Amino acid sequence: MPPGRRAAPRARPGAAAREASGLELLERFRRAEFPATLYVEGPSEPLKAALLAALRHAWARACPESPLAHVFRAAESGVEAVLAVWQGGSLFSPRELVLVLEVEDLGRSEKRVAALAAGLAHPAGASTLVLVESEADAPRKSLEPLRAACAERWVALPPQRLDLVQWGVRRLALEGIEPEPGVVEAVGDGCEGDALTFFNELDKLCVAATGGRLTRAAAAALTPPVLGADLPAYLGAVAEGRPAVAARKLSRLLATGVGEGAVLFALANLVGGALGGWARHRELSATLGRRCGGSELARALDAVYRAEAAWKGGRADPVAALEQATRAVCGAR
Repeated sequence: MPPGRRAAPRARPGAAAREASGLELLERFRRAEFPATLYVEGPSEPLKAALLAALRHAWARACPESPLAHVFRAAESGVEAVLAVWQGGSLFSPRELVLVLEVEDLGRSEKRVAALAAGLAHPAGASTLVLVESEADAPRKSLEPLRAACAERWVALPPQRLDLVQWGVRRLALEGIEPEPGVVEAVGDGCEGDALTFFNELDKLCVAATGGRLTRAAAAALTPPVLGADLPAYLGAVAEGRPAVAARKLSRLLATGVGEGAVLFALANLVGGALGGWARHRELSATLGRRCGGSELARALDAVYRAEAAWKGGRADPVAALEQATRAVCGAR
């Protein structure tokens, strides 16, 4: 902690979790104020990623003695290991930042949920533990003990344009950058409200800034954002079962020159990963697997293979075949 700076008051774990706003958390991170425990949930994965990135950046700046976060995945790590890092401490590293991703995997075991919830009631030192729950169609009741045990809770809802602009201003402030009026708003307009594209553009703006100032000219000189023109964005829309969004992202993806074959292979890999096979985008395959049952996934994969066969056999236009396969996987339940 910087000399002369007092630690912020911490909410007591075990009481009802305090509802926090994302913008409030960003401002507190800028002041090097970190909650003892934070539960992160909600449907906007880009917003969650942006908050975690801001947290890690602020932590590294405020805690040079332990700048790197300890990242766990709930399915791969024991409760004891997580608590040992969070509650532990040493002369050289008195506080740690601990992130637990895909915490919903703990919900399969009531004992593990209860053990972690009990551990959250006993913080040690100034360490911070963040539990991150993946998107879900409905609240996972099995995780309620963890939500209640955390000192604070944040729900990442899909942001509107004004929300993105406010996030952009706070993120730049966290980096010590002051933009000229209208810069962040122009980026928000160019991204058409697409959160993933917007946060990617913010990274470019941070690099373009000079001496803590970001001018309109420097921002305008950057390559214009290509909306949804990345494969994970398309696959994410498919995994979430959003056919209209997936169709738009597919069209933009193909417009950038990505081959139909590469997209079709990625789509098959997405479904195959949800069925338990190797997955290039593991988290997206997990999202699809949570939405669909095994029989539905098998039928979706069959539809992808049929589309590929029709295309290669000359019985269908490649784009039409890809669109058909996209609709088939999006419609799986």
